[in-house]
Amino acid sequence: MRFVLAPDSFKESISAKNAALAMKKGILAVFPNAQCDIVPMADGGEGTVESLVSMDNGELIKTEVVGPLGETVIAAFGLLKEEKTAIIEMASASGLELINIEDRNPLVTTTFGTGQLIKQALDQGVTRILIGIGGSATNDGGVGMLQALGVSFKDQNGAELAWGGGVLDQIHTIDISGLDKRIKDVQIDVACDVNNPLIGVNGAAAIFGPQKGATKEMVEQLDQNLAHYAKMIHQELGIDIANTEGAGAAGGLGAGLMAFLHARLRKGVELVIEYTGLEQRIIGADYVFTGEGSIDGQTLFGKTPFGVATIAKKHSVPVIAFAGKIGNGVEPLYDNGFDAIVGILKGVTSLDEALALGEQNLAFSAENICRILKLGC
Repeated sequence: MRFVLAPDSFKESISAKNAALAMKKGILAVFPNAQCDIVPMADGGEGTVESLVSMDNGELIKTEVVGPLGETVIAAFGLLKEEKTAIIEMASASGLELINIEDRNPLVTTTFGTGQLIKQALDQGVTRILIGIGGSATNDGGVGMLQALGVSFKDQNGAELAWGGGVLDQIHTIDISGLDKRIKDVQIDVACDVNNPLIGVNGAAAIFGPQKGATKEMVEQLDQNLAHYAKMIHQELGIDIANTEGAGAAGGLGAGLMAFLHARLRKGVELVIEYTGLEQRIIGADYVFTGEGSIDGQTLFGKTPFGVATIAKKHSVPVIAFAGKIGNGVEPLYDNGFDAIVGILKGVTSLDEALALGEQNLAFSAENICRILKLGC
């Protein structure tokens, strides 16, 4: 028998790779000769680098970069050498979790460190880069990232623009002649699960600014600044980015990536499925096991297990999903590729205990499911 094990992480409990290994342990307890193809999954957010690096025996490269407030931070990116591919999570360099709540201020935070990660990936000779842009602390339209890659933004006095979303209204000229020439030979894919435009009531500042520390007044200022940024991009590059879907992602980083680096924005789980070759692995399998910490009605809207189940259904391979918590509204999942959804808890327990025993409970649940499957063999 051949099982494809493609779980996401069980947040705060089990990494995607360890979840797959726990499933394997349970399977082999019942089917000792089974073939288990481990494909750790992610949705482009936290854990994507770890999942893809562990699947491909890639390398995790740690490096010093500029953090969101201009401080030095240790960030990391993944390198898949055989595929000449880099995996970057922008939050590693420019993320909200790097800043104390009282210090969050999108007027001054920068994506410069994200640009440094891209540059260091280029130094490794990659031909593809996957960037996850969730969890940003920034609202600078990706200007900091672009400055790190050689683009010059100058004010009316000819001075280089300072960092942060608070100064975008001062852009007077944009010079792309210094943009790293290697960019044109690299395919850049962006894992982005939001479709917000750059400006307006659904734009980067209005929707995401408050969680980054912006007051109502700051939101208005940031939105006006991004509007000026969009105007300058249109004037200097001939690209109208203001209302493009996804341009407002990560404080406008989506706009910078698309307009200057010609990146493609796609759903995170779709990109991870592509980068892992999941579909090819599923073809001919007997079962697919997937899962994550919580499965509920929202799973249907682009969560990792749904992405996995969609591919498996295409090839008529049964899917069994495991979850620490099964919430409301899961019934439609049974019509969309899921054959069974299994809660892994053995009984009433505290959250701390449930998280601590995650691997043990997942292995036990996988073993029990396999004992049921064995009855039909």
